[in-house]
Amino acid sequence: MPMAAGDIERLIKARIPDAEVTIRDLAGDGDHYAATVISASFKGKSRVQQHQLVYEALKGEMGGALHALALQTGTPE
Repeated sequence: MPMAAGDIERLIKARIPDAEVTIRDLAGDGDHYAATVISASFKGKSRVQQHQLVYEALKGEMGGALHALALQTGTPE
């Protein structure tokens, strides 16, 4: 079953409350998304650590309901 963009955003914000989250459905199938996540909590963390925080927020949905996620992360300017 595909995952709704709103569910992805909700899971990310539950783990990273200050996050600005933008989700795009890349294929229109509910399985392939691109997400941009901006959070002050990423400051001082490597890109890998930032991505790990986002993937942890998705609670194991990657590879299941969520097939693919192109992820960009950063801190507010």
